[in-house]
Amino acid sequence: MERTDAGTAPGAERVPGPGAAPAGRTAPGGGFAYGAADEERRRAVRRMKATATGLLLVVALVYVLAKWAGASGAGGWTGFVAAAAEAGMVGALADWFAVTALFKRPMGLPIPHTAIIPTKKDQLGQSLGDFVGENFLSGEVVRRRLRSVGIGRRVGGWLAEPQNADRVTAELSTALRGALTVLRDSDVQAVVGEAITRRADAHEIAPGIGAMLEKIVAEGGHRRVVDLLVARVHDWLVEHGDSVMSAVSGGAPGWTPRFVDRRVGDRVYKELMRFVTEMRDMPEHPARGAIDRFLRDFAADLQSDPDTRAKVERLKSEVLGRGEVQDLITSAWGSVRAMIVAAAEDERSELRLRVRAALLSLGRRLAGEKRLQDKVDGWLENAAVYVVTTYQREITSLITDTVAGWDAEHTSKKIEAHIGRDLQFIRINGTVVGALAGLAIYAVSQAFGG
Repeated sequence: MERTDAGTAPGAERVPGPGAAPAGRTAPGGGFAYGAADEERRRAVRRMKATATGLLLVVALVYVLAKWAGASGAGGWTGFVAAAAEAGMVGALADWFAVTALFKRPMGLPIPHTAIIPTKKDQLGQSLGDFVGENFLSGEVVRRRLRSVGIGRRVGGWLAEPQNADRVTAELSTALRGALTVLRDSDVQAVVGEAITRRADAHEIAPGIGAMLEKIVAEGGHRRVVDLLVARVHDWLVEHGDSVMSAVSGGAPGWTPRFVDRRVGDRVYKELMRFVTEMRDMPEHPARGAIDRFLRDFAADLQSDPDTRAKVERLKSEVLGRGEVQDLITSAWGSVRAMIVAAAEDERSELRLRVRAALLSLGRRLAGEKRLQDKVDGWLENAAVYVVTTYQREITSLITDTVAGWDAEHTSKKIEAHIGRDLQFIRINGTVVGALAGLAIYAVSQAFGG
């Protein structure tokens, strides 16, 4: 007789005890959650168990009736029926034993090689992990599968569609906004300020400034600045002539006559105006040449003179060390973040338009250029192969560790709920095939044995 658990007859179902896990709840120690679908499967298994057991009872009844009819002199046909029914019972019981032995010990007896799933659960998990690792996570299998898929070409064709490019752009914008929102401004500002300061301290700036200044002077780029400064000085002198003359007169000795001070101040002012006007209007003025020579000498000193370079470094450290400068550096992050967030939220912003155009261009190239497709496919293949070969044990351990953590009893019930219905067909088939085989054997024995 089949038993669904120790001491339970075939086709019967054990009533859950007070400690049983309710449907849809996690079973104790098993890591499984039994939902409505699992309960429906278990009901289907129970129905098939009842059908298989009912068929066993039918052939047993047929066997008893055939034997009774034969003993009553009903005829030789009763022997054929009894033989078929007897073989059917044997086949049904043998297949019941085989099916039951997968999940529990038949009749509760400690028969060797029974209750295979509960007792061999960990070994089965290890074997399953090894099978997956060898047949699904090998470098060659992964590489061959990815190459056959042609990811680069498919991604390119998908990205080349404007609606898909819009979708990716929107998703990237959302991700960017989320990342910027999560980041704490104080942390980022501290990192940015420290990074800028450390980088500035680590690199001497005087030679670079000198080389840049030398190039500017050689190309005449400084002349516009000189023009601007001279023009502004000229305009200032015109507007503040009285102030200049008063300053000169006020610096004269007290014993000089006042009209002499005024004459001197007026003379100085006129000379200043003449000098500045000539410098403004004469590109080849000697003073301009003197400025050029000064800038060239200063550029050379910045690059080669140790004293000048040391002074520049000290000035740089003093400037960077000022609180106002540090506040300016750290506050730059807030402005940058606000600018990026605003650009990410605006669908017509230059940032999003450029990202969308770049995605469309990349999609068209990926869809049409075989060389680029091969390059992208090669990157993906190498990355995937590296992951599966480097972390194969960690990936397969997910299977083995998960199976090892399952409760043996609930594991059996879960598996039986999924495949038990098909296994009950084995019992039915065993009954039918056994009956046919018994009938054939009895017929042959009657034909040749008399």
